[in-house]
Amino acid sequence: MAERSYCAELVRQQDSDRYLTALFAPAGHRADLLALYAFNAEVARGREAVSEPMLGHIRLQWWRDVIAEIYEGEPRQHQVVQPLAEAIRRHALPRALFDELIDAREMDLADGPPDSLARLIAYAGASSGGLTRLALFILDVSDEASHAAGGLVGTAWALTGLMRALPYQLRQGRCLLPRDVMARHGAEERALRDMKPSGAICRSVREVCITALEKLKESRSIIPGKTGPALPALLPATLAEAYLARLSRLGHDPFDGRNAAPLRLRSWRLMARALAGRY
Repeated sequence: MAERSYCAELVRQQDSDRYLTALFAPAGHRADLLALYAFNAEVARGREAVSEPMLGHIRLQWWRDVIAEIYEGEPRQHQVVQPLAEAIRRHALPRALFDELIDAREMDLADGPPDSLARLIAYAGASSGGLTRLALFILDVSDEASHAAGGLVGTAWALTGLMRALPYQLRQGRCLLPRDVMARHGAEERALRDMKPSGAICRSVREVCITALEKLKESRSIIPGKTGPALPALLPATLAEAYLARLSRLGHDPFDGRNAAPLRLRSWRLMARALAGRY
């Protein structure tokens, strides 16, 4: 189907890391997984796709309406909506996770930082963590342990990505480095918005990165061995770990442009873990 090709290309261009992990899914599940990730890519670009926050809220409401219509059995004609509707029907995906994901994305439209690290973790869990759980359902994985691990992996992935993307966020006029974290390390929001590197800012980023590493460690304590069919949804942990290691090597300086670059040998890293059956 043309829509499925469209979804695959959209994810390849806008979320290349998840695109690579999806390639490790069984062929019969891959298109549905890419439809889910294409939906996420559309929702995630709400801030940069509009000229003012109100239009972003309207865009999110459009997707709320789309999800409601899918579950009512009347999906819209759209290159992402139609394949997504098929995936939802085939795998009985729970609507609540979609609603929570879209609601969490409201934070993307706020200019000021979240008040606390706990609030940022909640955002990461509802958005990326919820997405990972939906991916597990597509892979026909429904056990409690895998979903607990998946939520943690998704949370860690989002926290890692947010720290790597801080300069991009700031150029958009927003900031997702929590206020309480900055206060603990003496970082000034004005200096952050001026994109002036400082020890205080680097220490603040380091705290969020340590939290991401803790989430990965916790997820692996839940599934310490081979993951079985859950592996493609959990593989982002492999890349998150490598991105966090690079951030550490660069002193957790969010303004070092090397942090924004894709990892070298991403496919080989993923292949090695996939062959071992671990993430």
